Amino acid sequence: MAVLWNIIRGGLIGMAELVPGISGGTVALVIGMYERALHNGEKLIDLIKVAIKDRSRLKSAVAGIDWWFLGAVGVGMVTAVFTLSTVLSNFVENHPEISRGLFLGMVAVSILVPIGMMDGRDTKKRLPLLIPLFLVCAVISFFGTSVTSAPQENPSLIIIFIAAAIAVCALVLPGVSGSFLLLAVGLYAPIMSSLSNREWDVIGVFILGAITGIALFIKILSYILEHHRTITLAVMAGLMLGSLRALWPWQDSDANLLSPSGETWPVITAIIIGAVVVALVMFIERVTSTRTLDSAVMVETKPV
Repeated sequence: MAVLWNIIRGGLIGMAELVPGISGGTVALVIGMYERALHNGEKLIDLIKVAIKDRSRLKSAVAGIDWWFLGAVGVGMVTAVFTLSTVLSNFVENHPEISRGLFLGMVAVSILVPIGMMDGRDTKKRLPLLIPLFLVCAVISFFGTSVTSAPQENPSLIIIFIAAAIAVCALVLPGVSGSFLLLAVGLYAPIMSSLSNREWDVIGVFILGAITGIALFIKILSYILEHHRTITLAVMAGLMLGSLRALWPWQDSDANLLSPSGETWPVITAIIIGAVVVALVMFIERVTSTRTLDSAVMVETKPV
């Protein structure tokens, strides 16, 4: 059952990475697997290093990875990317206002996740730093998501490799959308087309670039999350808040924000649905985590 649930969660992350404005890292936070995925990803990078430099430690490095978890999440992500790329692309293209409204509601509620993960005492102590940092990150993300570019015609494989290495950082950094980064440099449409048409040379180079990007970035993020947890979570929350700009339902083709027009109730309904769905997921995840923790405590305190 746990494997099936992890496949589903991986599929949700894969779906998120297909939609400009939605971060896979944000979804991982909401469904309660962010730190576990980050930890195992870091262990996987260490395994590769051990295999190259010190094979005497290879067995212990292999044993330190939760392969069932990583495998299930990976299967879910890959399945979602290859089966839903066309469907999601058509949904976003044919219903831009409703789709953005749906995602706006989802991400808006998701901001509560990193805020809720902060340590209360540390937050109070660092509040004079956290508030300006939160606002600065929100502003940077807000203006960063206003940048778009016309789709590139036949981009080179080198460009695709570099773009993948940068965009994949969004997979481990909530508030930053990998698809939006690709959109900003004009590579979103070509990559989505390659996925739909199974252009394996482009897909292979993109995957290689993504692996390279994760290898370079994941260790840094793991370190700062472990040693500067409250500050890192404040940065994530700020980036997520600013990213809502990309999801404002009413925009023109150049991503300029417009005032609501036409029938607004379908969009408002979509916003509410998105918010309720994420709130329910957060509630279920919290209840599940609490029960798991209670069970663990009962096992530890059970008389022998």
